Amino acid sequence: MTALVDTVATAAAAAAAAAHHSPTLGLALLVAAAGAVGAVLRALLIHHAARRRADPLPVGTLLVNASGSLLLGFLTGLSMYHGFGPHDLDVAGVGLCGGYTTWSTASWESVHLFRDGHRPEAWLYTFGGLAVCLGVAAAGIGVAGIA
Repeated sequence: MTALVDTVATAAAAAAAAAHHSPTLGLALLVAAAGAVGAVLRALLIHHAARRRADPLPVGTLLVNASGSLLLGFLTGLSMYHGFGPHDLDVAGVGLCGGYTTWSTASWESVHLFRDGHRPEAWLYTFGGLAVCLGVAAAGIGVAGIA
């Protein structure tokens, strides 16, 4: 974990230095560093959830996508109602949340459930997961609006 923190700190310092020469490059590096952090957090949560369950439902991916949707909704609400800056939203939303959430994995898991004969679970996971994520994203926007 220390190596991850060191890597992110180095990337952030490089991004800050690059921002003086090229604001676009600096923003891109910050988004990339935040995306790396999000991807590592996702892997840890999915791995931890998978170790605790024996059923075929990929609950870890659902937890990741729901919590990421809630956070992105909240950040969007901060942007809409409280002036959270567009560059901050890029770093936290596109970078962190984009690296953290994984809709491609959720799609693959849905197909895998269906192919393995878990058809009711596949339908529930696919459409239930979408409904949950849209709902918590809307809730995040709402919470930010009243905060």
